[in-house]
Amino acid sequence: MSDRAFGSELLRLVEVMDRLRSPGGCAWDAEQTHDSLIKYLLEESYEFIDAIETDDRIGMREELGDVLLQVYFHARIAEDHPSDPFSIEDVAQGIADKLIRRHPHVFAGVEVKTSEDVLQNWEDIKKKEKGRTSALDGIAMSQPALPLVEKLLYRADKYNVDLHTPTSADIDGDADEGAVGQALLAVIAWAHANGIDAEAALRKEALKLSEQVSTIEAR
Repeated sequence: MSDRAFGSELLRLVEVMDRLRSPGGCAWDAEQTHDSLIKYLLEESYEFIDAIETDDRIGMREELGDVLLQVYFHARIAEDHPSDPFSIEDVAQGIADKLIRRHPHVFAGVEVKTSEDVLQNWEDIKKKEKGRTSALDGIAMSQPALPLVEKLLYRADKYNVDLHTPTSADIDGDADEGAVGQALLAVIAWAHANGIDAEAALRKEALKLSEQVSTIEAR
């Protein structure tokens, strides 16, 4: 067990990041912007996912640190905004306050019976906080297509939007872009209707495919 006070290394990371971004620090770090770091945020997130899926504990610790670096890096960049700055302290305060607001069964005496009740409370509170009136409000349309479709289907359910989605019976004829898009949508809708995470299912098959490639190459 370490003798260090809990949180001391988080404060040290703040100090290190500030030194790198300040005059006399690192020229590369000082030049970075939110936009220039997007690719690194995505890359580090994917590397952390890889470590999870391979149960690489050492890798998880390292890659989670890289993800944390991205959070601190973006927060430090935000401090330099000329008209609307914020800090890592503001970020931490915001997420802590949000967790308290959206867990009234823990912090405000609200009774729940199931995890589904917890999720419904979360969605209801979020909807009220954000002033959302449309199922599309707050959906990141720039995310990859598969999770985007899953999110749209989820929101449609929550907002009682009766969508028409294709089924396997609608798939026939030549494989052009429209037909392929309809086929993919039908499969994702089928997975959603049966409570299956299409992204997770496809990732598992992709990993199996990767294993096949490795096996064949090793022959």
